[in-house]
Amino acid sequence: MNPYEIPEQILRYTEAYTSDEAVVLEELTRTTHLKTVHPQMLSGKVQGRFLAMISRMVRPQNILEIGTFTGYSAYCLSRGLPENGKLVTIEINDEMEELIRDFFERAGLTPFTELIIGDARKVVPTLNTLFDLVFIDGNKEHYPEYYKVCLKALKPGGYMIADNVLWGGKVAATPIKDTSSERLHTFNEMVHNDPTVENVLLTVRDGLMLVRKR
Repeated sequence: MNPYEIPEQILRYTEAYTSDEAVVLEELTRTTHLKTVHPQMLSGKVQGRFLAMISRMVRPQNILEIGTFTGYSAYCLSRGLPENGKLVTIEINDEMEELIRDFFERAGLTPFTELIIGDARKVVPTLNTLFDLVFIDGNKEHYPEYYKVCLKALKPGGYMIADNVLWGGKVAATPIKDTSSERLHTFNEMVHNDPTVENVLLTVRDGLMLVRKR
């Protein structure tokens, strides 16, 4: 059984009936498995295609991403950007910078992508930009704080997507037994009880919270 509690047969079927990923993403996946300790942090084919589809539907002028990792999701999110659009992605781990910048260059993302190394909770309030689309995939214990700063930076009518909100099903345990699960559950409650947004929690991979700011 995989960590997302989804039967392997269903996972294979889902991937088989999802459009193929770009060759450059296949190469990035191999590189990520060779050079990082937690390659499972990649968005992967199905989730990546979902992010790209949302981006193409929204047609965002400005995209904000929290948690770059090796750049897979940034590539997918960028698929819906117009010619003069911009993606800002924030990664706290400075050891990832060289790998990310190398991938962005090879994938053609460099001209319209700004990589910022730092703590998103401190960086986002300084950006002076309103975003049409936000993707959160950073430190799980910081999700409530990410939500607060990102909601202020999100345009009315804009969309926010947060990854890993089911956390292998641990957010639904009674009682919740670890800090990450507790903080993710707090995040889910914050979103669901916020009258300024509407939301749907999707069971894609490890859970995606899709939020629209009213």
